[in-house]
Amino acid sequence: MRRRSTRATGTFLLCLLFILLFSIFSLHLSRNAISSSSLHLNLNLDNRHHLLHHSNKRALLNNFDNDGLLPHPIAHRVSSVNVSSLSFSVSVSDSVLLPDWEILLIVSPNTPLPPLPLDRDDNYHCLFRNNQRSPAKFFAVLPFTNRTTFRCVMPESVRRRRIFSQPNLVASSSYNESPDLSSSPAPELLRWNFFVYESFSTDDDVVLFAKGVNSRQGNDRSPNELRCVFSFGDGIRNTVKTTVTSSVQEVFRCPHPDPLELGLGQGPERITVSLEIIAGNLLVPSVAYYTRRPNKKPNSLHARPKYQICACTMVYNVAKFLREWVMYHSKVGIDNFLLYDNGSDDDLKKVINELRGEGYNISVLLWIWPKTQEAGFSHSVLYSKSQGMCKWIMYVDVDEFVFSPSWGNVGKGHEKFPSLKSMVPREKHVGQVSVNCLEFGPSSQKVHPLEGVTQGYTCRRKVEQRHKSMVLVDAVNPSLWNVIHHFMVNDKAGFVSIQLGLDKWVVNHYKYQAWDEFKNKFRRRVSAYVVDWRQNVNLNSKDRTPGLGHEAIEPEDWATKFCEVRDERLKSFTQKWFGSFSPNHTHA
Repeated sequence: MRRRSTRATGTFLLCLLFILLFSIFSLHLSRNAISSSSLHLNLNLDNRHHLLHHSNKRALLNNFDNDGLLPHPIAHRVSSVNVSSLSFSVSVSDSVLLPDWEILLIVSPNTPLPPLPLDRDDNYHCLFRNNQRSPAKFFAVLPFTNRTTFRCVMPESVRRRRIFSQPNLVASSSYNESPDLSSSPAPELLRWNFFVYESFSTDDDVVLFAKGVNSRQGNDRSPNELRCVFSFGDGIRNTVKTTVTSSVQEVFRCPHPDPLELGLGQGPERITVSLEIIAGNLLVPSVAYYTRRPNKKPNSLHARPKYQICACTMVYNVAKFLREWVMYHSKVGIDNFLLYDNGSDDDLKKVINELRGEGYNISVLLWIWPKTQEAGFSHSVLYSKSQGMCKWIMYVDVDEFVFSPSWGNVGKGHEKFPSLKSMVPREKHVGQVSVNCLEFGPSSQKVHPLEGVTQGYTCRRKVEQRHKSMVLVDAVNPSLWNVIHHFMVNDKAGFVSIQLGLDKWVVNHYKYQAWDEFKNKFRRRVSAYVVDWRQNVNLNSKDRTPGLGHEAIEPEDWATKFCEVRDERLKSFTQKWFGSFSPNHTHA
């Protein structure tokens, strides 16, 4: 009996030991499996609850400066997970092939990002069909749709392919842990020169901005050839179409769709908007979203604009020059500065915040689309109206300074400070005032003058050049047509444009600066209708530099070129009134 009991006890202990060893072994395998596997998560709208603590929309809204327009990078927080070996495939709604083989990736709406820093080059990559990679850098958050964007460069091996497919955006700290995409389907990349890139809803209609529909200056399609198309719904897309009432340059206008047809009262549905070319039954690719008709504020139609004169320009990496331009024009009557940022990656934001802290009024809109200056200026009229911002807008670049020769008679102690507001015409039917430019050369400068462009560049060409304009916002033609900083006014409403002589007003254009600054113009021209200087065409265009060619090679005599007249008027004026405009100093 004792022998049987001892045998049973031994069997029981043996089984218990076996179970214990099996459990330890299983746990070991489980841990190894978790630590060595890569977790590929498709972070789209349907499964966002897997990782988020807070909604992405709130994170995006916290991503803006006080005016809600100039974004800066932040990491969208997700649940606390060990990401040392995780790889995330981020859902991308659209990708656009930009000039210079650059790809813009637009993350799907309401998509969270993994908990990885956005300012490191090795955390995000574009993964292509042939499994080639390219570092993806955080670019910006689009201001009107709150969508996060990244940029990467297409690898050489991908450029040889017949079809350019959209890459995957992969966020991973483990470089080799990504899926094989060679056989997986992917949409084709959109092309920057043929797509709808922006929309704006006014009280009365919808304004679309599109490239490639009107492909040449002065050769616009008839509105009857086009329709606006509003698409919504999952799976099979529902569409509502409206007529196009205006088709000029890259700007198209059409009526708002019927809200009942869109079902806007049934939920927060995102509605894409595009253009249809009727003859070819062709729907233009689009990354634009429709926003419903804005609510009219009481007495908004009769409210006075907040500022009498604004200055508007499109900028790219002008941090070095912005302070002098803003300080000068603010002193002589500009009330607010409206900057369309074309994707700057210098210290522009820092300089703007410093100037704002000193009391200067600066509004910034991120406008990343290449070669869209005219469209951006058209947008500025709509934006100003919608915000009740500007009565007049002066369109001058950051290297252009406006003054009157008569200001030389105004002493420093004069009770009435010289002002651009005297440019505003007394005649109510004048809707635009144009002023000619004088173009300054390098003036023997080898580097950017620390005292500022108005002090350092004092020698110019003799012949006056193309004009810049100040336009009454309410006088702009509804088509929003403009070229070379000059708008078409609404002549049906009785408005006219006038030209002022150089004895009255002058724009000093510091166009040909020290070579290291000037050569940056070869990057890309912002106008839709001007050829980039790197292209060997239109070498005699007025936009080009005489005798320079299409390569950024410094001529031996560059520092002394374009020097026919010594002109120190504005240099003397600014010294008399303000002292130095050195970037290292500020002035009240």
